[in-house]
Amino acid sequence: MTTNTQRLLVFAGSYAEAEGSGVYSYSFDEQSGQLTLLDQVDGLKNPTFLNVDVKGGRLYSIAETVSAEGAKIGEAAAYEIHPDTGKLTFLNRANTVGAPTCHIQRDPSGRFLIVVSYHGGMVGLLSITENGGVGELLDVQQHEGHGTHPERQDRPHPHSSFFSPDGKFLFVQDLGLDLIVKYELDAENGKLLRRGETKLHPGAGPRHLAFHPNGKWAFVINEVDSTVTSFAYDAESGSLTEVQTVPTLPEGFEGENTCAEITVSKDGAYLYGSNRGHDSIVVYAIDGNSGKLSLVEHVSTEGGHPRHFALTPNGKYLLCANRDANNIVTFQVNQTTGKLTFSGASVTVSKPVCVQPLSFNV
Repeated sequence: MTTNTQRLLVFAGSYAEAEGSGVYSYSFDEQSGQLTLLDQVDGLKNPTFLNVDVKGGRLYSIAETVSAEGAKIGEAAAYEIHPDTGKLTFLNRANTVGAPTCHIQRDPSGRFLIVVSYHGGMVGLLSITENGGVGELLDVQQHEGHGTHPERQDRPHPHSSFFSPDGKFLFVQDLGLDLIVKYELDAENGKLLRRGETKLHPGAGPRHLAFHPNGKWAFVINEVDSTVTSFAYDAESGSLTEVQTVPTLPEGFEGENTCAEITVSKDGAYLYGSNRGHDSIVVYAIDGNSGKLSLVEHVSTEGGHPRHFALTPNGKYLLCANRDANNIVTFQVNQTTGKLTFSGASVTVSKPVCVQPLSFNV
């Protein structure tokens, strides 16, 4: 009789040329915080954001390619994950939408992929094939309009898509419009149905979203004005009602800054957000009764431009991808206080953008 054991693997996506490595696979030592390279794959241009299907053993990456007319367009690639070795085996690749993409999401059923295009202002829905590959483009939703910031919000800029905890709604954060657009996925007809929107304050620039584990609260990090907005979430209607907006920067900081990633601890006690410019992770305590945030600390990311970060499944470590420092840095998490401590461990990788630590049965 064999028993399953857990193995923690870490996947990273980066800015890269097709001739060079762009997607990486690592093992992670939870005693030392050290990452060890297991595999790296080339052939993709700018495979910056990843989505990993642990149950299906698949990794999905966005990429950039060129149309027959010579225009930059989106692409996605699928790989089979071998948890025992950490190796990645190429499955297939397919064009997605008519502009480069910045985020990829998978629906809870594992039948669809959703990509968003910052530059093209659009959201694309793709099928997943029976063998787990990237399927055909089923639907495209084009956003229209502009925001108040003359440079950052001259047109729509969808930056991410996240499903509600029950999978009923898909929320697309549009940085250019100061909107969170709510969709429903019509699986039978392969369509995205627009069901409403939530307006943020002018010049916010919503980028990424995270739900509280209790399903009552949602939090959006606003890239343009370096804030986090808390919302009360109604699961039945999918409505978001603003509770509070707080700054991600320490008082008195006057340098340039934009925000990137946001996540909530598994127990719902703490929220983490990244500052690019101040080059820090901001930590807030979450009031589970009100959804309000209170500042805990700011911690240096030990490198420039923390584009993305993630907590390990058990919440004991935070891994941060510093694009301009060409490193992924690990921090120990004090799960009582929420505070971060640099472990002393980091790994060099060219222009990392996305880091995904996940546990697999082997």
